[in-house]
Amino acid sequence: MTADKAPVPYRRITVLGAGAWGTALAAVAATAGREVTLWGRDKAVLDSIARARSNPAYLPGITLPEGIATTPDLAHALQGAEAVLLVTPAATVRALCRQIAPHLPANIPLALCAKGIEAGSGLLLGEVVREELPNHPVGALSGPSFAVETARGLPTAATIAFPFRPADRQDPATAPAVRLALSLSSEMFRPYISDDLIGVEVGGAVKNVIAIACGMMIGAGFAENTRAVLITRGLEEMSALALALGGRRETLSGLSGVGDLTLTCGSTNSRNLSLGIQLGKGIAREECFEGRPVVVEGEGTARSLHDLTQRIGMTMPISEAVYRILHEGAPVAETFAGLWTRPLRGEPAQLDLSLEHPLDAAAVAAFARKVT
Repeated sequence: MTADKAPVPYRRITVLGAGAWGTALAAVAATAGREVTLWGRDKAVLDSIARARSNPAYLPGITLPEGIATTPDLAHALQGAEAVLLVTPAATVRALCRQIAPHLPANIPLALCAKGIEAGSGLLLGEVVREELPNHPVGALSGPSFAVETARGLPTAATIAFPFRPADRQDPATAPAVRLALSLSSEMFRPYISDDLIGVEVGGAVKNVIAIACGMMIGAGFAENTRAVLITRGLEEMSALALALGGRRETLSGLSGVGDLTLTCGSTNSRNLSLGIQLGKGIAREECFEGRPVVVEGEGTARSLHDLTQRIGMTMPISEAVYRILHEGAPVAETFAGLWTRPLRGEPAQLDLSLEHPLDAAAVAAFARKVT
């Protein structure tokens, strides 16, 4: 797909959320030459960004580019905005949409930069935003992108996904995904364009749960073979869920799928992996991160993903194992032994085979010996 005419970048971008990722994306937009307004709730953080071009609370030691205006006032932040990036935790997305509704003219595109699934309803965040703000194009920005590296200006790529309307397919230059990609592009930040919002959202949410699983196995004393299995089969779970919800499998082979999954499962800079490692070592949840109240996205997503799979009648064994350990107190060794002794199946799934595992009881005992 090529544009018949050059797309026009959004001139003024509002970023809602002044944490690490919101600040990093504000820096990306400012570097790309946009007029940027960053909204947040913590006045001290906003004052530091405006006065010293730094956010020591979330991105210590990083000097931000010039041109980032800050405000704690939502109405002021949204005044004149041509595109909005929502970068607040998944649990706050619905409430924030209700807050911004009176201040946002129709048809302004909103890109979700948080990753998760709404608790209770099991809805993807894009579905939540569409319920609350039905007169706006809704998309997502996702990919393998630690905030600190992005803010430092290290080479980073991400996927920007919005469903393409008929008019967008006739003239891609008008598509929000195309215009936003152009708006954020710079020497070191490279966006890719997708029309599969479901696939991109699924990848961004589920990879955090798989990363916790990888961490649990590392903390319990297992090694790289085990992590590779969880990444590979976790990718299959992500792909199957995307397909079940109306997305495309091939989306999960891109940056927002395998790219983000590999990063999150492979670095202790990931809070999800780090939490899993600590839990796998037998550290109580309240004592993880030295007792600091660190928000770990995959922890809440594990519960929300359970709600979603229950609603649609789907089985995701690795994700369900993480849910049971985190939220039902299931033992690590026994739970993961259950994964290894599931019926033997074909790969790819089209090879329709299912054989009972011959050594399920022995595997439970073997896992228990290694973990303890």
